[in-house]
Amino acid sequence: MASFSSSCFLLFAAILALVSWQAAASDPGPLQDFCVADNTSPVVVNGFVCKDPKAVTAEDFFLAAKLDMPRDTKMSKVGSNVTLINVMKIAGLNTLGISLARIDYAPLGENPPHTHPRATEILTVLEGTLYVGFVTSNPKNKLFSKELRKGDVFVFPQGLIHFQFNPNPYKPAVAIAALSSQNPGAITIANAVFGSKPMISDDVLAKAFQVEKKTVDWLQAQFWADNHN
Repeated sequence: MASFSSSCFLLFAAILALVSWQAAASDPGPLQDFCVADNTSPVVVNGFVCKDPKAVTAEDFFLAAKLDMPRDTKMSKVGSNVTLINVMKIAGLNTLGISLARIDYAPLGENPPHTHPRATEILTVLEGTLYVGFVTSNPKNKLFSKELRKGDVFVFPQGLIHFQFNPNPYKPAVAIAALSSQNPGAITIANAVFGSKPMISDDVLAKAFQVEKKTVDWLQAQFWADNHN
């Protein structure tokens, strides 16, 4: 009987751990119909404090984003422009665990290798062709890649390094991405490694990339611009 009770307890503990892990794996679920972000509150929480429901209006869930309009990619050194619609743009997204982005690519432009620490991404090509891919974690670092055409969809798992590249030298491309967080975050690998403030020691990076320090110094001297708006 004691053995049976112990087995039941272990099973319950395993289920509880699994449920807890799943609950912690994404944005917290809402406990009411909505929790519009109160950007004026001085209280610091994981996310945003709820606005008084009596003061909520339809405007809290709306943004005239003009996502049907092409974005300028000429000013970007990587030839892309990411227009992110997250909780900082629409307060009503608070606690709802979703955001959206329009991505414009110049001919031969790319959205360089990056990660979203808090979101899985599903990308749909609206115009043009894109070569996309993601790399798995250590130790295999396996590349999953695919060439996408208009109407195709591809998924980038949460936290994994991924990229999109427009291989066409003459025509631009456009994609829409949905992300499973109100604030997915973005870490562009090159910017973070070579453009950090303060800079990472060139001794560290030379050893990590197995190159001479002067190569690291040259890379750190570049202007690492952000392609997000």
